[in-house]
Amino acid sequence: MQWIKFMYKQFLREPLWFKLLISVTLLISIIFSSSFFSNGYYQSIAKLAAAIFFCTFGIKMRKNIKISAIFFILAVICIYLSWNSFNLILN
Repeated sequence: MQWIKFMYKQFLREPLWFKLLISVTLLISIIFSSSFFSNGYYQSIAKLAAAIFFCTFGIKMRKNIKISAIFFILAVICIYLSWNSFNLILN
């Protein structure tokens, strides 16, 4: 619980552009990954938004190398999944 409070307080101290980027990418990722948007293009966009979300936090947490590496690995996985789902649409 302490970690969640710390992350929330840290989020409130961030600049407005960071708050907007994180909030919008998280919202896009959640909305477009729902079953209502079953089209492959939307699924690909959702995974790409998640990659931007993880990459942004990876850059923000670059002082802690372990956590930053985890976020960057998650971003690469999301980019691969986005590319893979986009290729499945084209074929």
